[in-house]
Amino acid sequence: MGETNNMADNNFTKKMILLSLLYLSQGLPFGFQATAFPLYLRTQGISLAAIGFAGALAVPWLLKPFWAPLVDRYWNEEFGKRKSWIVPLQVLLFLSILSASMIPAGSDLSLLMVSVFMMNVFAATQDIAVDGLAVDILSTHELGTGNAAQVVGYKTGMLLSGGLLVWFSSYTGWQGFFIAMAAVSIMPLPFILLYREGKAHKNHSGSRDAKSFREIITIAIEAFRLPGARWFLLFVATYKIGEYMIDAMFKPFLIDSGFSASDIGLWVGTWGMAASLVGSLAGGYMASKISILRALFITVFLRIIPLVMEFGLTIVIPASSAVIATTVAEHFFGGMLTTAMFAFMMSRVDKRIGATHYTIIAAIEVLGKSPGTWASGLLAERMGYTGLFAAGVILSSIILFIFPMLKRGEVEA
Repeated sequence: MGETNNMADNNFTKKMILLSLLYLSQGLPFGFQATAFPLYLRTQGISLAAIGFAGALAVPWLLKPFWAPLVDRYWNEEFGKRKSWIVPLQVLLFLSILSASMIPAGSDLSLLMVSVFMMNVFAATQDIAVDGLAVDILSTHELGTGNAAQVVGYKTGMLLSGGLLVWFSSYTGWQGFFIAMAAVSIMPLPFILLYREGKAHKNHSGSRDAKSFREIITIAIEAFRLPGARWFLLFVATYKIGEYMIDAMFKPFLIDSGFSASDIGLWVGTWGMAASLVGSLAGGYMASKISILRALFITVFLRIIPLVMEFGLTIVIPASSAVIATTVAEHFFGGMLTTAMFAFMMSRVDKRIGATHYTIIAAIEVLGKSPGTWASGLLAERMGYTGLFAAGVILSSIILFIFPMLKRGEVEA
């Protein structure tokens, strides 16, 4: 009995290490795109307009649902359903990053643009396959911890490419930056090569995986017609609108309140991210100890607390200590919510089309919260920071009333 438990624990540990490393490698291109790439372009004298346009290079992350069915449809059964995609994509991601190191600084930027675009294509496609792998190999009681590994791994990758490696480049130059980033990106390769994925033609429920595009599309449509599916999708699309409205204007609010950009960067970018990582682990732990839906309700409720604190800062003269406490609390509870939410999303996925189904849900999650960011500036100009933050708190509180429908949908399903 003890030997069986040790084997199970060992297998669980292997899965957590593998997933965290794979998500870390996928976070590298996104962190580079968001933080390091604008810095690089500006040091090369590129205009602000061109830097803004370069953000379009990350479009594969938005469009990936369109080719997600390919990941579910084509694979080598002997090699592994997900390994058939992840292994070559690991190599291609490594080569695309390494190719950027061979482009001299100050040369034709079109080649670098192509390299960055391909990084995003390979990382986004790998993300589809790794999400599918997570759906395949994680049991229900492992979803909380598994999604904590996902979120922490991804955020760590973003921190490396958007922070630590940028600092490292001050000693090595940008060529050294890309070489180091390429070396980190390939770290998961031996782990996925050694991982025994098992037979691909059966999922955990014993049902046969979809074998054609028609089956994949049919199963996806059926999944979105299940009892409670509409409430589930509504929740996924709206649960962070209020938070994103506030977050988009929180840093401008601090600037207008007289705080320096360097202090804000330290509080939000360093302490806030550290709190987010800890919160992600806490959210995963909670979701592994109680029901995922209950953990989600608790984290949605707790997330309202720092949003109220941010609103409170707009009606007083904010002190540094209050801003720091608010920032740490917002990132901590936000990290908890993200992990619990991703575990909940994964728990609702049909394993026969795991990569496609989860990718579609994740795309709805991203697109759903985006309007909060897009509208935040206009609303702040018309309503002021106080009015905008109050609206964000109200929207985040209304979400709680969807939970009875989610619970009923789970029972009916």
